[in-house]
Amino acid sequence: MNYAQNYKDEFMTYLEDGRYSFSNNLSENSIRPFTVGRRNWLFSDTPKGADASSIVYTMVEMAKAHDLNIYKYLNFLLERLPGAVMSDAELSTLVPWNETVQDICSGTM
Repeated sequence: MNYAQNYKDEFMTYLEDGRYSFSNNLSENSIRPFTVGRRNWLFSDTPKGADASSIVYTMVEMAKAHDLNIYKYLNFLLERLPGAVMSDAELSTLVPWNETVQDICSGTM
């Protein structure tokens, strides 16, 4: 009861907008593969390795969130090799919500 009383304001947010979920099960389930596979990522023992891993995980999760075939999307990105000097307009052609990207990379694995 103390927990519910202490977080009453946060819990009331659920009543303000029906789109809010009362549990975080979806969030927890989406990160479960990362927590289960933690031992496999021992190569991330440097900041650069961790940064590289987080970029790849983000690309994969974004592809999943937009119902893209992960292999096709990563292949698509690697063929176009985004560079540090790309304009925002050029980068916008690589995002998973871009219609062309969806046409090329649609379908789950």
